[in-house]
Amino acid sequence: MYRLWIAVIFFIGIGACSHAPERNNSNTLYADLGGQQGLENLVDSFIHNIGQDPAMLPFFKDAKVSRFRDLFIVHLCSLANGPCSYSGDSMEDIHTGMHIDEAHFNRVVELLVDAMNENRISVVTQNRLLARLAPLRASIIHR
Repeated sequence: MYRLWIAVIFFIGIGACSHAPERNNSNTLYADLGGQQGLENLVDSFIHNIGQDPAMLPFFKDAKVSRFRDLFIVHLCSLANGPCSYSGDSMEDIHTGMHIDEAHFNRVVELLVDAMNENRISVVTQNRLLARLAPLRASIIHR
């Protein structure tokens, strides 16, 4: 009988872990990232990290930093189920001709992770954001 109760509690616990889509959940990724201010802080740290990295800085030499900042904040906000809708250029359009390889891509991810660490974003939340960014990889490298 004891094992039956353990099994019931286990399956109830698993059922409780499933939830409605994140947009309907008050604990959205957007909220976990600190909302608008958190995203602004994250992107500012990320831009600073890029500016300090001599290998990555050339990829951003033609970028207007204020435009990149604004659009990246909106893009992250949208990916995190925040109240934003990204309508900027596609990842393919942005990255075509930049000849980004796997090492470059991975370095930018490292700089983003560093920025998340600097902003004390939990590893769980970092992984949730990275999981949403990962599908964009194919639109960015080898273009």
